Amino acid sequence: MEEEKQKEREKEKKKILEEEEEKGTLFPLLQVPSSSSSSTQNSQTQWLCNSSFTSDLTLINHAVSSLSQPQPQSDGDGDGDEEQEQDHDSQSEPPPPRSYQPVESPESDGDSDSKKKKKKSKRKRRRQERERTEREFGDYGGLRRSSNVRAWGGDSQTKPSKDYYFDCRGDRDNLAFGSLYRMDVAWYKPYAPLGISGLDFHGLSRWNQTGSSSDRDGDVDALDGKLKSGGRYWSAKYMALESHKNLKRVHILVPQRFLEAVSDDFIPLLDVQSSVVEESWEDEVLRKTREFNKMTRERPQDEKAWLEFAEFQDKVAGTQSQKGARLQTLEKKISILEKAAELNPENEELLLCLIKAYQRRDSTDVLIERWEKILVQNSGSHKLWREFLRFVQGEFSRFKVSEIRKMYSNAIQALSAACSRHTRQVHHAAKSSPLDSALVQLELSLVDIFLSLCRFEWQAGYQELATALFQAEIEFSLFCPSLLLTEQSKQRLFEHFWNSDGARVGEEGAFGWSTWLEKEEENRQRVIKEEESMDGDEGGWTGWSEPMAKKKISDGNLDDEANNDMEGEELQPELEDEDMEGEEDDTEALLKKLGIDVDAASSGEVKDTSTWIRWSKEELSRDGDQWMPLRTKSRAGISRADGTPDAEADEHLLRVVMYEDVNEFLFSLSSFKARLSLLSQFVDFFGGKISRWVCSNNSSWIEKTLSLEGLPDSLLQTLMKGHDLSKLQNNLEEAALVAEELSVTKMNSDSSVTPCRTLAKRLLKADRQDLLLCGVYARREASYGNIDHARRVFDMALSSIEGLPLELRSIAPLIYFWYAETELANDPLNSRESSLRAVHILSCLGSGETYGPFKGQPSSVQLLRAHQGFTQKIGTVRSAWVCGIVDDQSVSLVCSAALFEELTSGWTAGIQILDQAFAMVLPGMYLSFAPKDSTSNAKRRSRTYQIEFLFEFYVRMLQRHLDQLSPSKCWESICEGLQIYPFSPELCSALLQIGHLYKTSNNIRRFFDEYCQKKQSVVLWIFALSFEINRGGSQYRIRGLFERALGNDTTRNSVLLWRSYIAYEVNLACDPSAARRIFFRAIHACPWSKKLWMDGFTNLNTILSAKELSDLQEVMRDKELNLRTDIYEILLQDELAM
Repeated sequence: MEEEKQKEREKEKKKILEEEEEKGTLFPLLQVPSSSSSSTQNSQTQWLCNSSFTSDLTLINHAVSSLSQPQPQSDGDGDGDEEQEQDHDSQSEPPPPRSYQPVESPESDGDSDSKKKKKKSKRKRRRQERERTEREFGDYGGLRRSSNVRAWGGDSQTKPSKDYYFDCRGDRDNLAFGSLYRMDVAWYKPYAPLGISGLDFHGLSRWNQTGSSSDRDGDVDALDGKLKSGGRYWSAKYMALESHKNLKRVHILVPQRFLEAVSDDFIPLLDVQSSVVEESWEDEVLRKTREFNKMTRERPQDEKAWLEFAEFQDKVAGTQSQKGARLQTLEKKISILEKAAELNPENEELLLCLIKAYQRRDSTDVLIERWEKILVQNSGSHKLWREFLRFVQGEFSRFKVSEIRKMYSNAIQALSAACSRHTRQVHHAAKSSPLDSALVQLELSLVDIFLSLCRFEWQAGYQELATALFQAEIEFSLFCPSLLLTEQSKQRLFEHFWNSDGARVGEEGAFGWSTWLEKEEENRQRVIKEEESMDGDEGGWTGWSEPMAKKKISDGNLDDEANNDMEGEELQPELEDEDMEGEEDDTEALLKKLGIDVDAASSGEVKDTSTWIRWSKEELSRDGDQWMPLRTKSRAGISRADGTPDAEADEHLLRVVMYEDVNEFLFSLSSFKARLSLLSQFVDFFGGKISRWVCSNNSSWIEKTLSLEGLPDSLLQTLMKGHDLSKLQNNLEEAALVAEELSVTKMNSDSSVTPCRTLAKRLLKADRQDLLLCGVYARREASYGNIDHARRVFDMALSSIEGLPLELRSIAPLIYFWYAETELANDPLNSRESSLRAVHILSCLGSGETYGPFKGQPSSVQLLRAHQGFTQKIGTVRSAWVCGIVDDQSVSLVCSAALFEELTSGWTAGIQILDQAFAMVLPGMYLSFAPKDSTSNAKRRSRTYQIEFLFEFYVRMLQRHLDQLSPSKCWESICEGLQIYPFSPELCSALLQIGHLYKTSNNIRRFFDEYCQKKQSVVLWIFALSFEINRGGSQYRIRGLFERALGNDTTRNSVLLWRSYIAYEVNLACDPSAARRIFFRAIHACPWSKKLWMDGFTNLNTILSAKELSDLQEVMRDKELNLRTDIYEILLQDELAM
């Protein structure tokens, strides 16, 4: 068979040779002269004019071709030998360009004509493309990259005709591989690279040659090995040279005075005497160390210089590869900060930086000792106390609820003592306004620490204690009797109130501690008078007298009774122990009768996960129901305020909050702002709807977002939709009306009347001059669709302004603004009547005319007067804002003017008014580039919620006219706002709305990545994650966001982020093993959150075994989390059901 195959092959070869002799060939296997091919060559050589057939092949690198020389073929193919001979001869004399003879393809089948036509059409298209390229780029249009790569690649042996090269065709491989092909990058050799430092890198160079030999593809585009080993940027030799500490670099040093003088957003072109220094990294370290030493010696109180010196040590440690060297640098940093703290013992930033440096070196026990030493010396620093409490709260190994509660007690007592010292200083000095403002700030910080304690107790499962703490502090601070009492006398008096039957805040019939005390005093005086009257009516009888003999007998028995009492006291502990043992035996016997093995249960032998699932459901149900503390009555046991029988209340002994449980956390407040903050946060803590009382940049707002366990309704609504009708004035009347609505709606959901109408009328009957209450009530009526009733209330309030005192008229701009926005918001069809009503309301405010109900379209004269009036009033607002007075009335006046111009003159006029307002209150918008004299004032104003509300109103106006202005204008404005208010949910929501319409996903991702790195905010991370999840982002991207958020020191203790991460892995990514790992990381970072622990029972019950769930419950008890349900109850229910 093999011989027959070989014969067939020889016949085929002979046939091919005969055809080639007849027709000629393009690439002949054997050079056979043929005279018949000359005529064909003369007629059809035009299509062979491509430079790829006529270029000089001597430009192919000899070194590369020698590396990749193919072995001689066994089949007698002579093409390779001819190429080798040609390359060999080209070194001495270049051969003339070859020409080839076109031949016709042999016809093998019936469709050869169609194939020829296709080939001719392809050749024609290629020829046209080449001709067009040659016309556009001249001689270089037809050059191939492969034939001339060495010419422009840097080879010294050949000199190209031109010093440049036209790359006229794009390379699609650049898109496929994400980078340029390495052979398409021009090469160069640095001038004497080894002469700079005198170092020997031959070993690295040889390693580079051997390591990169496997990457050589052996094509004709490869350069020689000498140039390849030299590399350009990525070779090991030059990388080692770049990273060497002795490499000299050129630095242009600018004087520090010039850098301090540059405060704008550009660098002016001035003649600056700069010096050029050539130094290595070691030289730079020595130079900067000398500069920092000089600065700290000359200005030891300069906090910035010390912090920069410490930060420079981190930069030095980043260049050190050995661990020992990094530890030495850390010790140097600690010594620098210790010296700074010694010279500035009250500087909080330096102390916090020192503690962070200690944290990288010391153990937890040593670190807590250092914390305690610092806090003893700075007991009045709320910032240090907050960071310390956050640190000890997140230490899993040392965490216990009682220990953390003790730390909070120390913090509150220390800050309360600091407030008392400030108060004495204020009373001692008559002119002490700076001390007064410092006292207000200290009391606000004390309220924030107290709120953190209440959140901690609530999240740890002690809801009754958290509620009792609020009740006690509000009664102690806000309803204190107006008596001149010391702190100890005040607490003794409050103990009497707490242990009595008097109703507290939040309970039915509560009147406050002060009113209760007055009534108690009245009752006591009445009882005394009654007793005196009874004593006056009695005669001279002195009562019964015992006989003498009986008295002697009783005296003789006193000693015997005393002896019997002593014996009884000795026997009482033994009897109690016997009773306890008897009760335990009875309980065990009862459980055994029910089929429950106590020994097995105590050792964690609950092998069914369904039992733990039912236990978790019962535990969460009790957590939701049992949050109000129980009351005690003398000689009557324990009972609820609603009259629950004593026998049932005895089972809830732990829900009773005694005075000893709250007395360590009580403090007095003297400033109005601190009291308002306490009351507002109390309403917000229990889910009441209240307008924002602080700016989102405030520390209390940031602490609130960091301590969230779930998304609140306000943030969830902002996340799901755009904006709600924002409120400017912080008022408690609104919270009361909303709470009344919730209560009435829960009891009677079919009522068509506004639920809060009865309460609002009762409050207005008590104070008919309360314009703020009128406005809030009218808005609540409008929110329920009763727009006519709301208009009547607004008209009544605005008509009565003229008869009010001046101090009550100041709130009028806010009522006008609310009325106008209510008209525009309750107009779903965008009819003209609502706009005319709003213009009428605002024109009355601007012109200063007496308000009257709407009758028709305002006249042009009235509009002109309103325009002029607004101009004058805004001028007054400017002078007030320059002095730093920013209040609700001025901001509502600016918003009213902008809204009036928007409705009458167009949106551009309204935007212009708001731009002018921001130019007054926030000069430069970008606070980092603002002048020094205005930066501090601008930063202070940016922390007020009024300016934040004004900016949100500005963004909403831009959003209403997106179809008329460029989207970039709105996008840039929102980005500028987020630079000032990075924690604002409203601005983040507006950003996503604009981004969904006019920006690509990558732009929004880039924005969130940049801002989340600058400002670590839970709000920003939540919005970034919601964007990715809603858009169906990659799992790697979403997990990366979670890991970056939880890897930061600020947000690593956010329970909300950890719970969201677990829910994502369970519900969306469907990765149980990942959810299990994240759960254990979460409870290690946030051990105080009972909801986080319970997620293991509710969401991970299919992943965790019954033994693991049992261990979780044991660890929860060990950490002293409050568990209300015993596993025996669930087992008992199962036995009773069976």
